[in-house]
Amino acid sequence: MDTEATRRWLLALSCVAIPVSAQTGRAFPADAIDRLVRAEMERQQIPGMSVAVIRNDSVLLARGYGYANLELGVPASDSTVYQSGSVGKQFTATLVLMLVEQGRLRLDDRIVKFLPEGNGRWADVTVRHLLNHTSGIPDYTDSAVDLHREYTEDQLVKVAAALPLAFAPGTRWSYSNTGYVLLGAVIHRVTGTFYGDLLREWIFQPLGMRSARLISEADLVPNRAAGYRLVKGEVKNQEWVSPSLNTSADGSLYLSLRDYVRWAMALDHGKLPDSTVLKMAWTPAPLEGSGVYPYGAGWFLLPQRDHGRIGHTGSWQGFQTSIQRYPDYRLTVVALANLAGSRPAPLSEAVAGIVEPGLAAPHMLAAAPASDSSRRVAASVRAIAAGWADTSSLTPSFRRFAAGAWKQELDEALAGATAWETVACEPMSPGRLRYLTSAIARTCYVRGSGPDTRVLASIYYGGDGRIAGIETYSY
Repeated sequence: MDTEATRRWLLALSCVAIPVSAQTGRAFPADAIDRLVRAEMERQQIPGMSVAVIRNDSVLLARGYGYANLELGVPASDSTVYQSGSVGKQFTATLVLMLVEQGRLRLDDRIVKFLPEGNGRWADVTVRHLLNHTSGIPDYTDSAVDLHREYTEDQLVKVAAALPLAFAPGTRWSYSNTGYVLLGAVIHRVTGTFYGDLLREWIFQPLGMRSARLISEADLVPNRAAGYRLVKGEVKNQEWVSPSLNTSADGSLYLSLRDYVRWAMALDHGKLPDSTVLKMAWTPAPLEGSGVYPYGAGWFLLPQRDHGRIGHTGSWQGFQTSIQRYPDYRLTVVALANLAGSRPAPLSEAVAGIVEPGLAAPHMLAAAPASDSSRRVAASVRAIAAGWADTSSLTPSFRRFAAGAWKQELDEALAGATAWETVACEPMSPGRLRYLTSAIARTCYVRGSGPDTRVLASIYYGGDGRIAGIETYSY
């Protein structure tokens, strides 16, 4: 890294006021975005949202909607501070990868080198496995910890060390908050500095992310939003979580739209973090004998239509967050909401489609004309939702991957849908997506609906016409 050049760039960034500018070439569709956001807030009963659209070094939109705090009647704005949820993982991952670049860690280091509490059970778990959720270490939020109890960092490491591995490290992919809690401990033990302090010193302060910080109940936090949840259709305050569990490295941050804007611009410039770190963060997870899974280090790497997308979502304590980046367009969309169970990610994708029609979100498309092909695709999803008795239409690698806990999660995602329609099928550019061992040649989008369900399933087909992967989201 050119340290002096980076210093000059950071100085320039810190001095720049964040503008809201018009899109060049055609009128920026602010009114259409406003209508979409307000309609979704009404449908989902979201108290408040903040949404940003960033292209290159311009902020095309940075706006609050509804209320950051219902009890005090405080409107949401671009300065409102929301909890990050798992979007915070990308910052933890960045610290780890910066340490790798400095030579203080290696991706293939066994974590017992730093966390001897896991001797024996974690003998084959590496730093890379923690970063890309292939460690086999179960998620502590499922039941391993009492969310109302205080834990030290060392105590959380011991709790994790007592959990039996769900699979051999590196052989499967399964999302694990525990892995990122452990990465925070690794950072602490390697540097002697708590990860939150290192975030402030290495990322937040240099980038001018002025409101970015760890969650704190005790501190006075200007512009802090309240988190909410729905109970039998009525808005209630967020549930309480012990303060110590709001400082762990799996996503316990406060960030405003203004912070996300500076982060998005930094990623576009590849200065901090630099291009070497970003390349590591955006490399798909390798799976032994099964190819790759489209997750890097704190980022999902799934395309939107036939365009690259690098994104993540977060969910925690009455907040939902989404950051979606589209490198083909140098476009980033951020959506933050203060309601548990709300869905800012599909909204982010829909906003991107309003800005760039080529990104039109699949769930927003009209249904495909009825045909034998569209009926076959919808029928295959119905069969999967009904129990997946016949797996002959799957590639061998996906058949193996889709067993066990992953299949159970897929079943749960599809369970509430009683009607299915194929939205579209379209070719994928060569090299756009590799899912397990298959280069994806075609994607079909199938929309499912039920009394309380709206779900979109993306069906990825390999060159031999078999299903090579499936991803779903509710909207």
